[in-house]
Formats: sequence, C-alpha cells, structure tokens
Amino acid sequence: MDEDHARRRLSAAGLARLQAQVKASEAKHLGELRLCIEGGLSWSDLWRKQTARLRALHLFSTLRVWDTEHNNGVLIYLLLADRRIEILADRGIMARAGHEPWAHIAQQLAASLHDGHFEQGLSQAIEAVTQLLVVHFPVDPDRGNPNELPDKVVVI
Repeated sequence: MDEDHARRRLSAAGLARLQAQVKASEAKHLGELRLCIEGGLSWSDLWRKQTARLRALHLFSTLRVWDTEHNNGVLIYLLLADRRIEILADRGIMARAGHEPWAHIAQQLAASLHDGHFEQGLSQAIEAVTQLLVVHFPVDPDRGNPNELPDKVVVI
C-alpha cells in the first residue's frame, strides 16, 4: 500500500475536516496534536524490519511532536498496510494521564476502522485526545495559546 491507498480511505474534504478538528482541538488546550496516515512502509523499511511502532517513533521525532514547550504533543499514527494504530504521547502528558487512556483510544479507533468508518473513527480519536489535553493542560487566558506545530494531516 502507498499514499494513494491512504488517500482513498479519506477524501480531500474528509482530510480538511480532520485538519479543522485538530485546529479547533488545539484552541481548547495547550497540547499539540498530529495525525499521520501511512499507506505502507517502503521496501527499505521492510528490509530493516521496521515495525509500526518504530515508524511512529521516527515520525514522532521527524514531525517534532516531542518539541513542545510543555512536552505534551500527541501523535496518532495509522499504518494501513499492517492495520496498526500507534498513539504516542510525549512525557509531559504521559506523566499526568498514564498509559491506559491511549490504549483505550486506540481500541476504539481500531473498531471504527474495522467497520470502515475511517473519518468518524479518527474524529472520535481526536476528540478523546482533546478531552485528555483539556483536563491536563487547560488554556491559561493570561499566557496565550501558541500553535507550536502544523495542524495539517500528514498522508504518506
């Protein structure tokens, strides 16, 4: 699978709606959220036996999700070819929320994807992450709320 497979799962309008949802989410908290959908790994990645988890960690770094003031970035990563979901949260949010919520969000997303509801499932995952970030990193009206990372959905 490649980028075309990923783009067939979500229309341009669907990607735009998800991007708008990420932007709206980030207005409610101090966290940063990135959404990345990848059709499949390259031959070189497969040759090196790269897993979805390792690829997500690489993208967490490449997309600079770790590079936020409060260490509260979150990456939602889908590898369509392997039907894998990885949700990576930076150490600031992990210290406050723990591991359990991320696994629950991934399970709910997996169920939606299994039923063919890609946009709906991703939208629900964004909303669940939003709720965690609102609780643990609320906006401080006196400090402002800079947008530290792009809101665009990454499709590879």
